[in-house]
Amino acid sequence: MASLRRLSALLAALGTFSQIPTTYAADTVYISGTGLDGVTRQLAVDRAPALYTGDFGDCLGGESLMNITKFDAGFYYDNSTVLFHLEGATNLQNDSLMLYISVEAYGQNRFSMTVDPCFMNVDSLCPLNASIPITAYALFHIGEQQVSGIPQIAFEIPDFEGFARIQIFSNASQTEIGCFQAVMRNGNTFSQPAAIGPVLGVFTIAAIVASFATAAYGVSIPHMRTHYAHSLSVLAIFETYQSIFFSGALSVNWPSVLPAWWSNFAWSAGLIPALSIVHSVDSFAGVSGNASQVGGAGSTIINNQGGLLQQIYGRSLSTDVPDIYGRSVATDMPNSETKGALDLARRSVILAKRQPYNANNPYDYNWNGDPVTPGMPIPGDWSGFAGDLSELGIPAPDAFTIALIWLLIVLALVAFLVVSFKFVLEGLVKLKWINQDRLQFFRSHWRGYTCMVLLRTLFIAFFSMMVLAMFQISHHGRAGPTALAAIIFVFFMLGVGGLAIYALNFRLRFGKFASEPDRILVQRKTVWKFLPWLVPVRHSQLKEKESVQKPIFSLPFVHWHFMDNDKDRTKVHQDEPYLKRFGWLSARYRLSRWWYFIVWLGYQLIRACFIGGATSSPLAQIYGLFVVDVLSLIIIAAFRPYEGQRNTALAVWLLGLTKIATTGLSIAFLPRFGIDRILATVIGVVIIVMQALLTIAVLILIILGSISSWMSLTRNREYFPSQRLEGVRIKYFEHLERRALDKEAPKKEKPTAKLNPPEPEDKLPDLPKEPYFSVNSVRRISKIEDEDDDFIAEMEPVNASGPSTTPHPLNRTRRVDSVSSRHSVSSLPRGARVHRVSWSSRDFNSWQTTELDRPGTTLAKRLSGHAPSLSETNITGVLKNQASESSFRAYGTVVAGSRPMSPTLEQEERVINKEISS
Repeated sequence: MASLRRLSALLAALGTFSQIPTTYAADTVYISGTGLDGVTRQLAVDRAPALYTGDFGDCLGGESLMNITKFDAGFYYDNSTVLFHLEGATNLQNDSLMLYISVEAYGQNRFSMTVDPCFMNVDSLCPLNASIPITAYALFHIGEQQVSGIPQIAFEIPDFEGFARIQIFSNASQTEIGCFQAVMRNGNTFSQPAAIGPVLGVFTIAAIVASFATAAYGVSIPHMRTHYAHSLSVLAIFETYQSIFFSGALSVNWPSVLPAWWSNFAWSAGLIPALSIVHSVDSFAGVSGNASQVGGAGSTIINNQGGLLQQIYGRSLSTDVPDIYGRSVATDMPNSETKGALDLARRSVILAKRQPYNANNPYDYNWNGDPVTPGMPIPGDWSGFAGDLSELGIPAPDAFTIALIWLLIVLALVAFLVVSFKFVLEGLVKLKWINQDRLQFFRSHWRGYTCMVLLRTLFIAFFSMMVLAMFQISHHGRAGPTALAAIIFVFFMLGVGGLAIYALNFRLRFGKFASEPDRILVQRKTVWKFLPWLVPVRHSQLKEKESVQKPIFSLPFVHWHFMDNDKDRTKVHQDEPYLKRFGWLSARYRLSRWWYFIVWLGYQLIRACFIGGATSSPLAQIYGLFVVDVLSLIIIAAFRPYEGQRNTALAVWLLGLTKIATTGLSIAFLPRFGIDRILATVIGVVIIVMQALLTIAVLILIILGSISSWMSLTRNREYFPSQRLEGVRIKYFEHLERRALDKEAPKKEKPTAKLNPPEPEDKLPDLPKEPYFSVNSVRRISKIEDEDDDFIAEMEPVNASGPSTTPHPLNRTRRVDSVSSRHSVSSLPRGARVHRVSWSSRDFNSWQTTELDRPGTTLAKRLSGHAPSLSETNITGVLKNQASESSFRAYGTVVAGSRPMSPTLEQEERVINKEISS
């Protein structure tokens, strides 16, 4: 008890230290303390405990007969002490009390103690009197046996799951008259909205800018749509963030780590906990109370003449407290020596009553929590959507109204930014800082762009607003918020949903649907080159070479398809009037899946019904959502609706698989299974890891999408700033042109073995094997004319006397214009080749080497076994080797792999194409 006496002596001097000037009080004060490991250390007085309480609330649902303004508890592992600090007031008159203090961690009671405040000489609680403010401060030295139930990992794992509770009983009536509970923390948490939120926001803004830039840059609407379709979808990004956050809307008892993690994504659903907005919404949503205290004591003093009758309060002793009045208090209390030390500590604290945190006071601390705001669940309870919102400090009745306010703010901000951007461009043009034709299409259609951006924002907010509206309606809150939620629900259903149906009908009004009999064939295929798998495919989709394989079994099926009355009608992605009106719905999808937006709306509506509307039926909610997510992944994967590969990877596979895994693992949290809370925490960490990997994948895709959008914005430039990415840019443009026609990339042929290289196209056919001979050497015999000196000199090699130092435009050897030189060849026809007088195999080999040094010759290609590659035989390879392609561009011909066109020529191409089509 030596360490406790030293600590108490220091606390007794607290009143004296509080009078010392700030300059001296700011110095750190140390004490000696012995921990459970038997090691004595020098400890700072203002250090944070290993476990400490956060926010606290009334665990009797606001019926406690006292109001508490401060409830702090902390466990100091380094010197084995527990601190309790209680402040408040009551309306009871002259009532003696008993206190029961307990700590619960991961579903089990880890520490408990019965305290008689009179034995501790806490005058404000012995007896309890309305005229005396409650001020209780206690330090308990505990042994290893009392903390053996708390695992060591509890001091390090993020978001420790536990709470400290103090229950107050009246000795006269032997009833519970007060209960206060505070959540326990260890200083580590997954909840980092101030750090993670801005990072995600910056990346999301980059994706928004890249997407808007591809939609605004250009002069040809089909070209602009093509490049816009391959930028990363902002809708897919927000769908990812919102699906992560609304995972916590399921009505199960979550481990504490999950609501903390999900709080980092609340901003994507419009739930930003601005205190001014929350407080202004409280009265409208029917949330009332005093945020500075918890408890249910009124202003009228109750004089019960020494005790309250049980029938007046109507409450019996708490069942989870062991026969508190049947135990000997002396067995749970320290000895007389400890009693004196604690009394000294209590009196010192009364002398120096704790004021708001003072950083210059070394004895003060700031790790304490605050009373929970009205409308919040009891601290330590993370059940359902209310538990998810508790990490944000947003009461559940306020959630819908707060999200609606932020949606209106975002709509106004988006409209302001688009209009401001237009006028900024006009100002730059007036100042001649940019060219007159820069973003000319956007500047002349800025009103249409503003409308499309606003509609796209509502389309993105469809899921979150439907979830929150149905959550508000299903909980039967105050009439005002419920009526507003019903109005918003109808607005999104008839507004956004009605526009989607109108856009679908606008394109399909000139045609009809027809059905044809078909069959679903289940074939055996290999996945990842080694895993056998069963793949369903429609018989009408099989190619001739695929139909040879015999299916395992087949099922009857009906194939529905649309028949347009005008077979020559312009394709939807080339229909400029349709793109101007409904491109915000259909532009990102494949040519054959342009109608997918209506499927997406239906899918999100069904998910919203389960998440927001079925909170009162946990089994139906979670199992129904799991089935919907599984079926949606199968259907969406079969549709493959997105034109861009990155959008397909994110919105179809990554997000779909994560939804299924999250919902499937969440089934374990249902109350009927009653799993251990430590196991629940492990499952929660697994969910966090999956969703964290999904988030990292989104950030990587945003970076890649920004690079591809950069390439799209430089499509009218002759050269790309990065030479390393020049080839990638050409392949990317070829990929865009192919995907715009809804064509798949050609499959690469498997490389043949090195022993059997591909034969060149110009290889001569093999001759039949028969007796043959070979010439190993050739030598020319001298002739009569070889004795002519002039002829011999004329026929000598050009470089026989060394290379010429005189340059010539045609790189040819000059001949002396003499009579003898002309006479020596006068007998030969014009253009005839004059052979050397004498040559041998060595001279032939020398000539052959010279020819091989010229890689462009046919001989060099044949003798080296070179075969023309695909890039050299098609038009792309030919154009790459040409110096200019202006002849193609002049007539608007699209050449794969060629240099991009300038804006002027792109406009010419569009005009010429219109003239040809007309």
